Amino acid sequence: MNRSLFSRGGLGAALSDRATLFAFVLFVLLGGSNAVAIRFSNLELPPFWGAAIRFTAAALIFWIIVLGRRIALPKGRALFGTLLYGVIAVGASYAFAYWALVRVQAGLASVFLAFVPLVTLFLAFAHGLETLSWRRLIGALVAVAGILTIVGGGLGTALPLPTVLALLAAVVCMSEGGVVFKLLPRGDPAATNAVALTTGALMLAGLSLLAGEKWSLPTAANTWAAFTYLVVIGSVMVFYLYLFVLARWPASTTAYGFVLLPVVSVAISAWLTGEVVTASFAMGTVVVLLGVWVSALRLTTRDRFWARTNGRLCHLLASTQARCTMPTG
Repeated sequence: MNRSLFSRGGLGAALSDRATLFAFVLFVLLGGSNAVAIRFSNLELPPFWGAAIRFTAAALIFWIIVLGRRIALPKGRALFGTLLYGVIAVGASYAFAYWALVRVQAGLASVFLAFVPLVTLFLAFAHGLETLSWRRLIGALVAVAGILTIVGGGLGTALPLPTVLALLAAVVCMSEGGVVFKLLPRGDPAATNAVALTTGALMLAGLSLLAGEKWSLPTAANTWAAFTYLVVIGSVMVFYLYLFVLARWPASTTAYGFVLLPVVSVAISAWLTGEVVTASFAMGTVVVLLGVWVSALRLTTRDRFWARTNGRLCHLLASTQARCTMPTG
């Protein structure tokens, strides 16, 4: 199966479009603070209810944008896929993530996000969107070793097995959500987010009812500040940027952003909450990032050769609208 040139090299794709690259960097910087804000929000709001009202408020903003700009909503197969994306990427993933963040520090939870590119590679392969190689498989095993190192030491605290399973489930849902989105007909990110966030909010509200959570609004100023950040920055802006990039890059390439989130999250978390970074956490983080780099980010000599050669050919043949491809394997 032929793939476009930039579906193989994440760095090549990044350099091909400055606007998308800028959106990617902004997504990482803003998204890295989400785990910390959720941690503060969970101090006063039950996890499922906190996530439900967050996405309800964010969905309302997206609906205002959609109606104000008269953006077409997805229909037919696109609507079904968008609803499925909302269930998996919003409802399920954030149900697991919010539940885990009540029980684990934000910095450690964010390191699990470094697993998203690797899981995305496997899921994209399973869906026939991308191919695997020994280099990527070895990188995955290295990252698993890093995760085990982190779990053994944590951030100065023990990490129960249910919390580990919840974080891994969140990772799988985030990864599958990105792959599902790539299978959809391309639409406007605002319309997609309006439908998906509404779906996810309804699902989370139902889970909140089943869990018997108390429905209330925040009372502390810090909680309101964290909640406002999560709605405006952490949901509306981050989700829009994520889908903007995902619509233009392959799923595994976009997922590389999750590799960088722990760096931002740990720095902010340590600054705001005084979390202690242990030696095992630091060593495990390095191993995880090394594994992801080997698996997903590193360009081989042949990749660089084809990126240079096909890049020139694509420029020369742009007027013919020819499809530029590179060998697979």
